[in-house]
Amino acid sequence: MKPGNQVPPGGRREARFEREPARRVFAVELREARHQFRDGTEEKSPTYVMLPTGQRANRVFVVGTMTEKQKQGEQHSFYRVRVVDPTGTTFISAGNYQPEAMQQIARIEPPAFVAVVGKPNVFEAPDGGGVYVSLRAESVTVVDRETRDLWILDASRVTLDRIDAFGTTEDSKRAAEEYRIDPALFRRAVTDALAQIEL
Repeated sequence: MKPGNQVPPGGRREARFEREPARRVFAVELREARHQFRDGTEEKSPTYVMLPTGQRANRVFVVGTMTEKQKQGEQHSFYRVRVVDPTGTTFISAGNYQPEAMQQIARIEPPAFVAVVGKPNVFEAPDGGGVYVSLRAESVTVVDRETRDLWILDASRVTLDRIDAFGTTEDSKRAAEEYRIDPALFRRAVTDALAQIEL
């Protein structure tokens, strides 16, 4: 199964009911995301997280190893999942409003390679422990090592593309104001990730 088969194609803005494209992003970058905003004033206007490399993300596509899952609650149960890629950990959640993702997670026994498509959300820890990003899963699918490695290649390519374009697009200029992070710092993460795949 190839990564391209995991991701709905996403659509143009004028196609009102088509889904936003799912951005491939490493955990190390997603972990640094802090700026969340709504594009428009209508109730159903899309919400985005601005990636530090300068691209807005309404949906995200990650592949890694599910190392842990926890089911919490009874009547209003939900899953919390850890997915680890070569750069770090992404936290995944799925509740009653994501029944398909919940059923998929229930059938998976860690450790397993998984492909996850979900919506990023920025949260502030109630105990003052800082800000973190979690993905609300739309789909969670078991994949093989080859798919994981192909995703690393794709995520590396698009991350480098975002870094190279930084400062030349409206979103990347906005990211520069919000984060004050040199996006070149993520080049090292790409190098480290590529070193872990079997070509």
